[in-house]
Amino acid sequence: MSIKYAILGLLHYTDMHGYRIKEHIEKNFGHMWSINFGQIYPNLRDLEDGGLISMGELVPSEDGGPHKKSYSITEKGREEFARWLAESPERAMLLRDPFLLRFAFFGFGEPDRALSIIDDQIKLYEEQLERRERNQARWRRQGVYVRMLAELGVGFNEMYLAWLRRVREEIENESAALTAR
Repeated sequence: MSIKYAILGLLHYTDMHGYRIKEHIEKNFGHMWSINFGQIYPNLRDLEDGGLISMGELVPSEDGGPHKKSYSITEKGREEFARWLAESPERAMLLRDPFLLRFAFFGFGEPDRALSIIDDQIKLYEEQLERRERNQARWRRQGVYVRMLAELGVGFNEMYLAWLRRVREEIENESAALTAR
């Protein structure tokens, strides 16, 4: 997913500053994609330089910090976004999860530590599922596309939690069997 088009898409809804864009992506698209400030601000600058967005008013910071730059999409940005939206996606889903990379090598480590890390993941995904379920009513009002994407997020979350719990049980059983020998 290109950050450039995610930003243009979000700016279709409302004007936003960089922190709000990052917060929105993490909160609503976290099951698909992660982002950091080092990606947001250079992309905002490039989009502005390309005439796809414009910086509007400076918005006072809630915590007394420096004013925040508010961005809005331009007509050229809307045209570029529409062109991108009409294209076929670049490739199939790619699941990037640092936990899964680590999981692939748990067999070389201590089972108790693996179980502890898995427990942390279970807690993380339980909290995420709770948040998603709380937000579903709001997402339903956003239209069919947002609603369906929200349902995918909840379904993925439930599936991943079920897998984590099964993994935990199997590792625990295997560890107990090895100890009994």
